Amino acid sequence: MRSSSQDLLSIQPGWVVGLVGRPGHGLTRLGLSMLAPTARRALVAAVDVRGWLSPLAAWENGIEPEQLVMVRCPDRHQWLGVAAALLEGLPAIYAEVPTGIRDQDLRRLASLARACQARLVLRPLNGDLPDGVTHLRLQATYSTWGGVERGHGRLVNRRMELEASGKGAAGMVRRLIVEDDGSSLRVEEGNDGADSLRMVSRLAPVSGGSAIG
Repeated sequence: MRSSSQDLLSIQPGWVVGLVGRPGHGLTRLGLSMLAPTARRALVAAVDVRGWLSPLAAWENGIEPEQLVMVRCPDRHQWLGVAAALLEGLPAIYAEVPTGIRDQDLRRLASLARACQARLVLRPLNGDLPDGVTHLRLQATYSTWGGVERGHGRLVNRRMELEASGKGAAGMVRRLIVEDDGSSLRVEEGNDGADSLRMVSRLAPVSGGSAIG
């Protein structure tokens, strides 16, 4: 039976989800939103490699400040140990993946997530993740912004198209349309047959310090 888009974006214990695409599509916001259900009952963590990720980006996606552990880890040589330690202690992690992490180390980390029954969202900063790491792969293929014309205006929405693949998508390639405009979360079938998800984001009043890529 075909799963709904809500099911596709709900991480199960032991799952590793990969978010693939260039910065600016909105994958950071999407990844943090996927941790929000777990954050209602337990601590969750975000591993920031670039130094750009503001806790505000998590708070806007329903993660209360006291439920978030923010870890800055710009050193790729320490990254694997930091991510592994968090997986052993917390039920859900969002982690940027720096350039230069070996495929075998990512596979070891995925095995640890499965063993700990932890939810792990990996966001490679460059390129893709190796085969065998993710249960679900979400690749951003296109995004557009609304509300800004001729270089000025107020951002009011963002539309992002994703391709979902892997075991978490029942072995099929599914196309999702994510509309981010600050309304309540709801799932609907797109007019073109694609699944459509409307996300909570409060995008318009975001301050300049938050990371939305």
